[in-house]
Amino acid sequence: MTASPHTHDTVERVGFVMQIRPERVADYLVAHEVVWAEMLAALRAAGWVNYSLFLRKEDGLVFGYVETDDFDAACARIESTDVNARWQAHMLEYFVPTVDRMTRLTGYFHLG
Repeated sequence: MTASPHTHDTVERVGFVMQIRPERVADYLVAHEVVWAEMLAALRAAGWVNYSLFLRKEDGLVFGYVETDDFDAACARIESTDVNARWQAHMLEYFVPTVDRMTRLTGYFHLG
C-alpha cells in the first residue's frame, strides 16, 4: 500500500456544517450523484481523505467529515485549483447565502 503524499504520523479529523436551501435539497443530491472525476482527483491530491457528507433532508443541514494532515493547508491546496473554482460556482445556487459557507466544528471526543 502506498502512502498519500500528505500523510504524517498524525491525522487531523475535521467536522464541519453547511446549510443547503431546504427547497433545493433534492437538486443538490442529484448534483452529487456524479461528482466530476477531475474534482475527486483534485481533492485527493490536496490531501482530503475519508471525505464524507451527510444531510438532514428536512432542513438542508449538511455535516461534513474529512481526515487530512493539515486542514488549513488542504483547504489552501484545493482552493488553488481551477476545478474547485468551477465546482464551487456550480454548487453556489444550492447554499443559503452566508459569509462563510463552511463552519468548522470543534472536536472534543474520539474513540480510536
